[in-house]
Parts: sequence; structure tokens; C-alpha cells
Amino acid sequence: MNITIRKAIKEDMYRVHELIMELAEYEKLPQEVELIPKDLINDGFGVKPMFHCFVAEVDSKVEGMAIIYNRYSTWKGKTIHLEDLIVTKNMRNKGIGALLLDKVILFGKEMGVKRISWEVIDWNKKAIKFYERKGAKLINDWSIIHLNKEGIKNYH
Repeated sequence: MNITIRKAIKEDMYRVHELIMELAEYEKLPQEVELIPKDLINDGFGVKPMFHCFVAEVDSKVEGMAIIYNRYSTWKGKTIHLEDLIVTKNMRNKGIGALLLDKVILFGKEMGVKRISWEVIDWNKKAIKFYERKGAKLINDWSIIHLNKEGIKNYH
């Protein structure tokens, strides 16, 4: 098995979208995905890209991906957010997720960030243990707050 971690190109976004849908199915929320591959291409490869994406190729097929974007912490300064790290079901437990996370952390080091943050769903105990083994700390006393498209539209 030949694994390559590389920066994504526009053409990868169709496969990246498939991985996003696979994750949504796993989390039992496929109806929540509004994004289409064209959005990924426009948002990630335009004049001002909104995210960076790394892909994991196994024998020339994309089997995993990590999407990150820049944030700024008023306490820490320059940070990045790992939006998703996904490895397709049939390729899990082969070290691909670790290689992708390594790439994200190395990228953050090269950028000089002070923090890399991400969320993990509370029932995904395997992912939590994986991240903790890598040195990440689970923060239990903060809540994630979202305002969806309808909430934004009706905000007053």
C-alpha cells in the first residue's frame, strides 16, 4: 500500500465531497450537507481561498482528506482550525488519519500558529482517544454555538 499526503487540487474536490458525504452518513446527518463540489472548488481555489485541503492518496486514489482554515485568537494570536479530517471507512486503522494530522500540525508549525483547534463529536470515542494519544486536549467546559442560514436570515 503506497500512501501519499499532498496538497489538494481542484480536481480532488469531487472525491473530497464524497468523503464529506460519507462522514455525514456516519454522523447520521447527510441532510445537513448543502455544499456541492463546485462550492469547494470556488471557495478553496479562488482569488482568496477560504481553506487549505490536504488529501491522502492510497495507490493513486484519494481515501482521506483534511480541511483547515485560518482563525485568530484574541488570547493566542494566529491559529488554524481543522474543520474535518476524514478517512474513508475501508481505509481506517491503517495510519492514514495520523499522516493527515501530522501534515496539518507541520503546516501549522510552518505558519507559526499558536494553536490548532477542532471539534469531535462526543460519541466518537475512537477519534477522541486517537487525538489524545497525539497530545491534543479535550476541552469539556465549552459549548459550540451555531447560527444556521435560517437563523442568520431571521436575526434581529
